[in-house]
Amino acid sequence: MPEPIQELELIIGGMTCASCVAHVEKALASVDGVSSASVNLATERARVVLAHPVAPEELILSVEQAGYKAGLANSEDRDKQTKRRERERVQLKQQFILSAILTLPVFVMAMGGHVIPALHHWSMTALGHWNWVIQALLTTLVMFGPGRIFYQHGLPALFRARPDMNSLVALGSLAAWSYSLVATFAPFALPAGTVNVYFEAAAVIVTLILLGRLMEANARGRTSDAITRLIKLQPHKATRLRDGHQEIVDLSLIEPDDLLLVRPGERIPLDGEIIEGSSFIDESMMTGESIPVSKAVAAEVIGGTLNTTGSFTYRVTKTGKDTLLAQIIELVETAQGSKLPIQAMVDKITRWFVPVVMLIAALTFFVWLIFGAEPTLGFALINAVAVLIIACPCAMGLATPTSIMVGTGRAASMGLLFRRGSALQTLADIKTIAFDKTGTLTLGQPKLTDFIVAPGFEKNTVLALAAVAEQRSEHPIGKALVEAAAAEKISLGNLESFEAIAGYGLKANVSGKEIHIGADRLFEKLGINLDAFRASAQQLADEGKTPIYMAINNNIAAVMALADTIKPGAAAALKTLHSLDFKIAMITGDNQRTADVIAKQLGIDVVIAEVLPNQKVAAVKQLRKQHGAIAYVGDGINDAPALAEADLGLAMGTGTDIAIESADVVLVSGDIKGVPNSIALARATMRNIKQNLFWAFAYNAALIPLAAGVAYPAFGILLSPMLAAGAMALSSVFVVTNALRLRNWQAPAV
Repeated sequence: MPEPIQELELIIGGMTCASCVAHVEKALASVDGVSSASVNLATERARVVLAHPVAPEELILSVEQAGYKAGLANSEDRDKQTKRRERERVQLKQQFILSAILTLPVFVMAMGGHVIPALHHWSMTALGHWNWVIQALLTTLVMFGPGRIFYQHGLPALFRARPDMNSLVALGSLAAWSYSLVATFAPFALPAGTVNVYFEAAAVIVTLILLGRLMEANARGRTSDAITRLIKLQPHKATRLRDGHQEIVDLSLIEPDDLLLVRPGERIPLDGEIIEGSSFIDESMMTGESIPVSKAVAAEVIGGTLNTTGSFTYRVTKTGKDTLLAQIIELVETAQGSKLPIQAMVDKITRWFVPVVMLIAALTFFVWLIFGAEPTLGFALINAVAVLIIACPCAMGLATPTSIMVGTGRAASMGLLFRRGSALQTLADIKTIAFDKTGTLTLGQPKLTDFIVAPGFEKNTVLALAAVAEQRSEHPIGKALVEAAAAEKISLGNLESFEAIAGYGLKANVSGKEIHIGADRLFEKLGINLDAFRASAQQLADEGKTPIYMAINNNIAAVMALADTIKPGAAAALKTLHSLDFKIAMITGDNQRTADVIAKQLGIDVVIAEVLPNQKVAAVKQLRKQHGAIAYVGDGINDAPALAEADLGLAMGTGTDIAIESADVVLVSGDIKGVPNSIALARATMRNIKQNLFWAFAYNAALIPLAAGVAYPAFGILLSPMLAAGAMALSSVFVVTNALRLRNWQAPAV
């Protein structure tokens, strides 16, 4: 199969149930060049992967020929889509109110006599046959007024041999209405004893299903609250400083390197770096951390966060789609639009669901017609209608996507970004987690704690050479040595050349001397004897410090020790993971003794030490072979191969740079407690999905046979089409409401 070369996103209109999803996916897949198509009922979007270029117009035409609306996602911004959905909701509300007003008299005229006998007597004497005529008129207004949407969508879908939920409602209500019309205006055409009307069933069916859709629309609107809140974070205007003057400008006019002024109480417009002033900034909507963060000159600030106290000037570094807020919104939308593996089973069932229900309704009709109680035709019709109306593919279609939308939205509000919705299911099933050490379990800011020189060398001279050699190194060791030399106020020499030796250390020429600095494996490779420092190095390692060696002109000159600080909360986070029955591993390039000390402090089960960066992938494979599916937690930069190799990668966020392609989950704040939080939320979301799926399938499995009349021979129980319509309407509402419970999910105590 060729590599997909393009991915398009379409906005789909007119979908009402899981069968619609299947029809749209089939229509898109039929277009030559489409590699795969995934449609999400909750977000009303389709993601299309192309094997070779396809004109978007072809895709849109194919969807429209299937009976639905379509457009490129970028042709309708979020604000327009939100307004469109609100217009549809208001229109649905108006349709329901009108339908209810017209249906109430029909219901009272048909059913009121069962409650108030006097009403029945008055109706028969005062209205007579006009009772049925008035019901016919009002029911017709209900069906072809506010209820016409069912026939506009359902009947064409039926004629295309692609029936959906609208088709079921249309068939059921039309059957009850048509039969009643014949009974009212041509009773001679019906067998004796079967002249009854069911106008109230047809009218109430339409009204209750409109009510269900309205309740569902109200609830579904709340599933995207997280995205809406994120969008509202970014202000529309900013105060720009230019030539010493302040000017209020639209955000679209701001470019990188522009200077912006932010006052107390204002939201920061775009990402940037403070150049003057200081403040405390509330970053809770981005990172999930509730305590405002102190920011001073040179600190990075994030667009959309709230400035609480001081005022400051900052230089814009990112605009538009490059900002953290834009990236978060894009990641959340992508995750919300994705499908979980568990959805594949649902899709297979829903493709056949509506045709099977129509077949069951037909069988119900004929069985009751042949074997049913008198009047057989009336019982056959009512039970067949009840089967059509009770079936609910909507609940099955909404069960998974609504939970994903709410779960990933809740995660985003906590600073946990699921780049792929499928990560929810993978993360919920994993039992082993491997951590990188430096920058993940520890702060990644080692300090020089010991500096021991060999006989014949002067400490300050050796430290000065080491600091100069490390000036160009990006490794934390280099920073620690430079800081140590600065603290001693040691004058530095001249760096003449520098070469980083990946996974080993470095080689440099300083003031005419050849310098090597690195781990013991570097000197073993060079053939330099380390016996003079073996005892000292072992003692340092036993203390949890990392011994680093230095040679001058191929003579061993010093051993130094650096100690990294364990991140605050790391021990508690790992303890929480143990309480969730996880096995914890650590993969590090540190020597075995140092790694063992850290592991003991944190209660880590498995330690793989002295691993070169290119060996981390092999370590992940080894752990998978021993312990099954594995998640890997790293900083997202040098850990990229390991993050990609693991069954699931979790990357620690690094300030405003979260575009980590190799990770499945990004922990924006870089706080390790995000790991147990993300796992607990993934498990809660999967529980929610399974609850929804159980309800959707159990509802249909239990009530369709009841509607068909299987309980009548033994218990004399039949299900009224009106009750069937109410139950069907409530089933979708139940699923969406259950998913909304995730909005209030709370992280376990760490």
